[in-house]
Amino acid sequence: MPDTDPARRTAAPPGSVEDPSGKSAADENFPVGSWLLPARLRPHVAVFYRFARGADDIADSPRLAPADKVARLDALAAALAGEHDDPACAIALDLRASLAQCGVTPRHGLDLLSAFRQDAVKGRYADWGELMDYCARSASPVGRYLLDLHGEDPALYRHSDPLCDALQVLNHLQDLQDDLRALDRVYLPGDWLSEAGETVAALDRPAASPGLRSVIDRCLAATRPLLARSQPLAAGLVSRRLAMESAVIWRLAVRLAGRLDRADPIAGRVALSRGDFAAAGLGGVLAVLLRRRRSGPAGVAT
Repeated sequence: MPDTDPARRTAAPPGSVEDPSGKSAADENFPVGSWLLPARLRPHVAVFYRFARGADDIADSPRLAPADKVARLDALAAALAGEHDDPACAIALDLRASLAQCGVTPRHGLDLLSAFRQDAVKGRYADWGELMDYCARSASPVGRYLLDLHGEDPALYRHSDPLCDALQVLNHLQDLQDDLRALDRVYLPGDWLSEAGETVAALDRPAASPGLRSVIDRCLAATRPLLARSQPLAAGLVSRRLAMESAVIWRLAVRLAGRLDRADPIAGRVALSRGDFAAAGLGGVLAVLLRRRRSGPAGVAT
């Protein structure tokens, strides 16, 4: 197996297409390959994460021109698809090897690259539908990859997709001001801003105006049905460990949505507390264990 520690590489090898930001799984808002997942699969999750992190860093790099970002992401896509074996694309070659070993399609990684190429050249979204199309490629593939890796029924995509998309929207709401200032990106529906009598300039103020607050609230309201559609995911999974991980993440998403309901992400970062993580972790694990004790798992638990 290749080096699977996503925190180990802090600088790209000479000649690599990568442009590392220094971020690792520890910097993410939600668990990445936590101990809840089966130990035999965690190295593969780490490879997938390192690929996604490396590609995202390219798209977000302040040092690269948009055309250069797209060219590097295209090179990763070609390597992942098996079109070349250039060591400059090591993160894609590592993922290709991991996917082949596990029998998982490269489609999910390619979809992520499609979203990151879009990030390189697009900074505004006309409406909620455009934003959801982006989430379908930037977030849904992560859940689909995990389901495939665990051998779960692809029919469960109908529950994992809305969970991943909800997480993406919540992350965007946390980072509204940083995304504008650092990346000149606004992940809010432009038509909703216009209807509220606001422009993107509202994101660069010390606090959210009433108009901007109404747009944030509208995004949160649109996220609640996504969370509702994703709630049955844990109950439908064969893998007990993946079910626990999914139940924990769902509870964290609900808690973060609640915090964003009550606090202003423009005035200061809205984040989950250690207490939130502890409560969601305990609640998610116990819910899965109690459900399976009553009814039994859907298949062989792992």
